[in-house]
Amino acid sequence: MKYQSKKKALILLADGTIFYGKSVGNKEGSAFGEVCFNTGMTGYQEIFTDPSYFGQLMITTNAHIGNYGVNEGESESNSVKIAGLICKNFSYTHSRPASDDSLEKFLEKNDLFAISDVDTRALVSYIRDHGAMNAVISTDIDNIEGLKAQLSNVPDMNGLELASKVSVKEPYFFGDENAEIKVAALDLGIKKNILRNLAKRGVYVKVYPYNATFEEMSAWNPDGYFLSNGPGDPEPLHSAIELSKIITDKNLPLFGICLGHQILALSQGISTYKMYNGHRGINHPVINHITGKGEITSQNHGFAVNREKAESHSDIEITHSHLNDDTIMGIKVKSKNAFSVQYHPEAGPGPNDATYLFDQFIQNIKQHKLQTV
Repeated sequence: MKYQSKKKALILLADGTIFYGKSVGNKEGSAFGEVCFNTGMTGYQEIFTDPSYFGQLMITTNAHIGNYGVNEGESESNSVKIAGLICKNFSYTHSRPASDDSLEKFLEKNDLFAISDVDTRALVSYIRDHGAMNAVISTDIDNIEGLKAQLSNVPDMNGLELASKVSVKEPYFFGDENAEIKVAALDLGIKKNILRNLAKRGVYVKVYPYNATFEEMSAWNPDGYFLSNGPGDPEPLHSAIELSKIITDKNLPLFGICLGHQILALSQGISTYKMYNGHRGINHPVINHITGKGEITSQNHGFAVNREKAESHSDIEITHSHLNDDTIMGIKVKSKNAFSVQYHPEAGPGPNDATYLFDQFIQNIKQHKLQTV
């Protein structure tokens, strides 16, 4: 076993509770953020590089992490986005023909602090009971009071705008420039596999910064608009909310995923709220109220759309609901060409039950083009 004498480390939660572990790779340091957990058995590389996780300490509930290494083509962004990693057993060796490198080298390259040998079952059980909260992971185990003081200065996720931290700075293109359909995408923390799913359906995408205006996006003359996933609280994203309202009012084709779903709801006067723990995993059961079919979905969100407000809105139809807690998983604006879902139909490590949503978006665009000819 590599690193026989691993450095001792700890997890200090905001309420003062402490769990112990060991530093991965004998690295020293500390990392701060909101602690959350993902129940997926696979897909750790996709999770670590998903911009929606920016600023969070990730607990992986699967007992073994790193055993199949990493593959450059499986990242959802250009770097690791989580603030730190907490796991049970970290595998320093890997066995997969398609892997490019070990997870250890991948985390080193991205300068990510990680701890292993943690009783993750006990830690996750504690968070489920006490709710999401800020935490610090550190090898500075003899400086508890100092860590507490630093932790007290970490901002709460509620009310925190993070899309600007992960969004592109300048517009860029994705796909075939000769494609039949053009879509303008607002990058709030967009995943690469969303772009791949659009491109393989004959879409040429222009990706814009999180604060792009309708005037900037419409100048390209797109056939449809997309609101991406991303981290943080949706309510501070005033420009994105206003953009969504303008697009919807003009009855232009609009599709939102995850944070984009929450932005669409807010643009229609429906509030959002921070969940006690959130949904993070690849096997969340969702019912499609239109088809009556169940879907196994990949999810990653800590905020949700207010059901009471949505149900009382005369122009909103709730299209999908979570079968575990009845949270809203999808909406559409009845009188407009706009719809959204809270989960991730593009998720590579998860199932493909929901990829039809991309086809639905393309169909909406084609119908709109016919009506405006």
